[in-house]
Amino acid sequence: MNKTLNVMKNNEILNHNEDDKNLTVSVKSFSYKKGIPHDESGHGGGFVFDCRTLPNPYDDEKLRPHTGKDKNVAEFLSSKPQVADFLDLAEKLVSMSIKEYPGKNYNHLEVCFGCTGGHHRSVYSAERMAEFLGKTFKGIKVELRHTALENSENS
Repeated sequence: MNKTLNVMKNNEILNHNEDDKNLTVSVKSFSYKKGIPHDESGHGGGFVFDCRTLPNPYDDEKLRPHTGKDKNVAEFLSSKPQVADFLDLAEKLVSMSIKEYPGKNYNHLEVCFGCTGGHHRSVYSAERMAEFLGKTFKGIKVELRHTALENSENS
């Protein structure tokens, strides 16, 4: 009986996708200098995580021209315990909401990560969150945007 309950419990944990097929999670990175991104869904639900307290790759001249998508910046940030702790807590909070959203008939969740320039810490964090969500919640649609990088490419 206990074995059956454990199998059922594990299946419930692993198969989040039955009720959340209509959920879109928009993960965005941004620069606080440009402001928090507008929630295009219209309902205003979600999270804004402030990455400015995390170690800043910008302070290293070799990392400065790179972004959070680049291997050297990712290695720098992933080596910092406070970054791992920050992302772990963010993942737990977002996961709690994703599990509750279908029962509330919500179909969109906004998850934003901001830092000073929007090129390093927030980009890395958004990349990790999108990766985590894609692996953990198979039935949701994950959209990823880096607003400060998009703006700098268009300048």
